[in-house]
Amino acid sequence: MDDCCGHGEARYGDVFDERFAGDLERRYRRRGLTRAEQRVAERVERAGVAGTSVLEVGGGIGAIQLELFGHGAAHSINLELSPAYEGRARALLAEAGRAADARRIVGIDLAIDGDDVPVADHVVLHRVVCCYPDAVRLLAASAAHARRTVVFSHPPRTWLTRAFVGVGNVMMRLRGEQYRGYVHSPGAMYDALRRAGFTIDSVDRAGWWRIASAHRA
Repeated sequence: MDDCCGHGEARYGDVFDERFAGDLERRYRRRGLTRAEQRVAERVERAGVAGTSVLEVGGGIGAIQLELFGHGAAHSINLELSPAYEGRARALLAEAGRAADARRIVGIDLAIDGDDVPVADHVVLHRVVCCYPDAVRLLAASAAHARRTVVFSHPPRTWLTRAFVGVGNVMMRLRGEQYRGYVHSPGAMYDALRRAGFTIDSVDRAGWWRIASAHRA
């Protein structure tokens, strides 16, 4: 839960900063994808990734995109509202020889400025909805940008996760931080995708996370 990605440079810049990005990069270089990241990538691969495009919202250093490139993805777009990841993400892309195949955009909120973002075959949101105040709106915008699939992770809505996030929010408030975490209703999030014309294929568990996969009906 503590590695949840945020949105909004002004709101989250002090939390998801260069140090945070560096920790993610070092872990990725040592150990590869996390269990949850691997599950997300597998769900996209299962839908057919060869020759396709991927739009990742809040992809951080781009670990999932790199994995999908390795399985045949042709192009990726990454949306970030914090600039802290950019140098490290670009270095990883260059090392993989995929810099020309990836576009990274900083400062666009998909739920607000979606008209400026190209559509893609697959849309991925990992560790994002838990840090976004209106997950239904964000997922509706994600669905509008997905030709084929939407895959996203979220925490389970239990008393334990709600208490965990609540304590974290109190600590943030005491430190004067603007960041807040959220434990949204899974049913409301799945319904947002259904209303957009998607079918929920699976909801799998990966540690704290639930990995939901949906395809356009």
